[in-house]
Amino acid sequence: MSSGSSAQVIRLHTGGAPGGDPAREADAGDADRDASVVELPTAPASESAADGADDPLGRLLTFLARRLTGDYAVDEFGFDPELTDTLILPPLKLLYDKWFRVAAVGGNNLPVDGGALLVGNHSGVLPIDSIMTALAVRERHPQRRHLRMLGADLVFKAPVLGTLARKTGQTLACNPDAERLLRAGELVGVWPEGFKGVGKPFSARYKLQRFGRGGFASAAMRAGVPIIPVAVVGAEEIYPKIGDIKPLARLLGLPYFPVTPFFPLLGPLGAVPLPTKWTIEFGEPIPTDGYGPEAVDDPMSVFNLNDQVRESIQQMLYRRLARRRNIFSG
Repeated sequence: MSSGSSAQVIRLHTGGAPGGDPAREADAGDADRDASVVELPTAPASESAADGADDPLGRLLTFLARRLTGDYAVDEFGFDPELTDTLILPPLKLLYDKWFRVAAVGGNNLPVDGGALLVGNHSGVLPIDSIMTALAVRERHPQRRHLRMLGADLVFKAPVLGTLARKTGQTLACNPDAERLLRAGELVGVWPEGFKGVGKPFSARYKLQRFGRGGFASAAMRAGVPIIPVAVVGAEEIYPKIGDIKPLARLLGLPYFPVTPFFPLLGPLGAVPLPTKWTIEFGEPIPTDGYGPEAVDDPMSVFNLNDQVRESIQQMLYRRLARRRNIFSG
């Protein structure tokens, strides 16, 4: 795991993500997780990721050997850093480097160690922006830390997607899990616009939607960690949403069923994202360690911090858009 994280654990002869209802209560979830793992000292994921970096075949063989013996590390949330670094990130890195040509700036604003909450804008019909942000953290951080993403319950209800999300370090977007990760010294990512941001029409691009009641702000305040505003430019145009087939969305249990200039008209071909040029900016940290215990329970203090973060991201977006020449060259 990343620097400053809690102790890793090895799940003997399983290798699976924690079972049970992803919308569990915190206490019940703790009991389930504790019952299914055995704590053993292991090397940090950053070290295992570096092993064999110049020998992909050797690294793959080592990975397969560990899978067969059950000698690999997962944490209490089901995060499998070796699986993530060996099988999941490499193909996504091609998307990051070659398709979207992501330029990540402001990496010096990410803490070298200790916890922090990264809060970003959300867009693009599919939440690809969160995945690219996680890759940007992994690429730009000097310790190559992982970003632990908080996802909607819809993600964890999907049979395959939910398991994959757990294995790549994601967990349910709820305050108990967020605070637990932050206190363990993790970098945690949240996108407060949720489906309102991802599914907004093309006409509303780069206009932040409501951030809710500030649950992320109170989590950061309780953990005493800084908030890093994150602005993503380029994701708004990968699937220009011009319509929404609401009856079909209700039938499928989805928050929306998008219509773009190419989907569903061109079928699967229309699901290929446009190769826009992306910029991901990590803004200056907003400290929260100055808030006292009474401020966390004060709705106005939480609202003010929530609004400060939202305004910071909106201004970062405006500045980046003012510098952009066009959507394909940046």
